Amino acid sequence: MEFEVTPGWLAFYPNPSKPKFVMPAGAVDAHCHVFGPGAQFPYAPERKYTPCDASKEQLFALRDHLGFSRNVIVQATCHGKDNRALVDALLSSNGMARGVVTLSSDVTEAELQQLHEAGVRGVRFNFVKRLVDFTPKEELLKVAQKIAPLGWHVVVYFEAQDLPELWDFFTELPTTVVVDHMGRPDVSKPVDGEEFNLFVRLMQEHPNIWSKLSCPERLSKTGPAALNGEQHAYQDVVPFARRLMQEFPDRVLFGTDWPHPNLKDHMPDDGLLVDYVVQIAPTADEQQALLVDNPMRLYWPEELRSE
Repeated sequence: MEFEVTPGWLAFYPNPSKPKFVMPAGAVDAHCHVFGPGAQFPYAPERKYTPCDASKEQLFALRDHLGFSRNVIVQATCHGKDNRALVDALLSSNGMARGVVTLSSDVTEAELQQLHEAGVRGVRFNFVKRLVDFTPKEELLKVAQKIAPLGWHVVVYFEAQDLPELWDFFTELPTTVVVDHMGRPDVSKPVDGEEFNLFVRLMQEHPNIWSKLSCPERLSKTGPAALNGEQHAYQDVVPFARRLMQEFPDRVLFGTDWPHPNLKDHMPDDGLLVDYVVQIAPTADEQQALLVDNPMRLYWPEELRSE
């Protein structure tokens, strides 16, 4: 099937630089996607955008180029609840990828078991209104209750201003909850201001809630340019990620978000995103926790038990 890419769509960076930062052995890219290819895995009729294809082969080549060992592939909204492209990538990864899918509440135990065996370990609930239509919370709760016995977790994607109305739902979920991209804070506001403090309080009061320190390229107002003569990108996002890294060192993850869907102003160099990690996790212990220990505990616990 032929798909026409959304006009103005930014394609992913064609030749990312080799990062200067050498990641610890076993590092996990804990948030990335595969798109299509559309001819093999058609995009969902209800999608709000049509991306350019981003295949499993390209993802795994990028993993090796950047120095990651493993991937966590998250279902993108352009594929809706059809998880075939994601599952195909998992089955091709030799056990080096895990998945986070999108499901309907009528999913069966047999279907869940099949997904589990393929490497799926979580389900994603998206509350970003420009990306998805509203799903009733009762439906989502049914999904959460079905996946809980498998030890899966729920990944939630929302924008900071919507946290107050979502608070009760998030805190009722019967699983570990992983928040995408720090709850998308407005980084032009203070890191100790009311909005981000509310998110920090959510994590303080609920030890089952984790956060990804990902997507500085989505959150930054200053962008990838160096500031104050320093060769560091996305500096305005650093205080937010640094605060979570320091307060919750055992409940944070990092991912590239490749191939960076729906960006409007620039497409990040993925090598630069890896180098960004040093700003938010400057010590070897923090880097080990963020990139290896935490994602392994969440996605490959059986390997830790067998050591």
